[in-house]
Amino acid sequence: MPVDLHPVKRETFNTAEYTNTDPKGFLREVDTYTETDFGLYMARGADHPRFGYLESWLLPDLNLRANIFHFRPGVDVDQDFYIDVAEIQRDGTVWTTRDLYVDLVATRGEPISVLDIDELSAATSAGLISAEDAEKAIDTTLAAVEGITRSGDDAMAWLAHQGIHLTWSDNITLTPEG
Repeated sequence: MPVDLHPVKRETFNTAEYTNTDPKGFLREVDTYTETDFGLYMARGADHPRFGYLESWLLPDLNLRANIFHFRPGVDVDQDFYIDVAEIQRDGTVWTTRDLYVDLVATRGEPISVLDIDELSAATSAGLISAEDAEKAIDTTLAAVEGITRSGDDAMAWLAHQGIHLTWSDNITLTPEG
């Protein structure tokens, strides 16, 4: 299967303006931002055909973005969390992410799945990402996989062992499909 070779995806989170500029450049209104000592929580609607709401935690010290996609009725996806390996920076009220290609799919009690290593390899070979960033992505992936595995295949338990207690909304409303 051919690799999806693409430049690094960048995203912006403006906590003062309650906006999120997604990787395609679309400006999205954000319902909630919560800053903590370990990261930034974002919750917003999504007009995507497969999911209608997105919750994310940016965890800069771990180079991870943990997501819950609230899928639309009839979309059957076996995952609790979708975790992006990403470089995360903050400048005042603006947070930015540079996606480092690798993704992790976590379902409690099941082995973690690692996706898109082929994209990381292709992007590194094509010069779209530096060898240093590729190494950061690999090291981050290995640390997360080991930690989650040692925590009974529970991503939230692994984070809690590190003093990172993520909270998620109990009450969301799916945004209509766009």
